Amino acid sequence: MGSTEVPLSVAVIPAVSEGSASAAPSTYSKPKKKICCACPDTKRLRDECIVEHGESACTKWIEAHKRCLRAEGFNV
Repeated sequence: MGSTEVPLSVAVIPAVSEGSASAAPSTYSKPKKKICCACPDTKRLRDECIVEHGESACTKWIEAHKRCLRAEGFNV
């Protein structure tokens, strides 16, 4: 090949911004799902409770959903 080719390692630019790399702890692993799709059972129970009884009466379900999201790898 000719001498005008640029090696791939020189042409690749990382897509991580400066602030996001330091914001995530080293033990944090990227979740395998989107947060909207994780924990559908606890999400449904939480949402139904809030609609019927109001947020203040549903802390049990809100906390259960947060625990589930944390178990899935989300930082909530």
